[in-house]
Amino acid sequence: MKKIAYFALATAATLALAGCGSSDDASTDAMADDVEVPADEAMSAAGDATPVDDASADQDAGPDAATAEEAGAAAEAAAADVDAIAGEAASGKPAE
Repeated sequence: MKKIAYFALATAATLALAGCGSSDDASTDAMADDVEVPADEAMSAAGDATPVDDASADQDAGPDAATAEEAGAAAEAAAADVDAIAGEAASGKPAE
């Protein structure tokens, strides 16, 4: 008896949701002429403006800047730590 009641409730909910739906076709609303903008038209707002050099781009990164080798070594060390922790977890030993 409960199965019939659940089936009837599910059917009623499905029909209620289907009845509230809309049948508008969204693909007709967005036409290519409305969406695309030619490149010349989009860039006309920029005018003849020239980009300004970023003075901070030429500055040295400072003493905390890591080289590629240092970053690679740090990544390898972190991977080894993760492998060690995973091995401890798999073996059942408590982590230090």
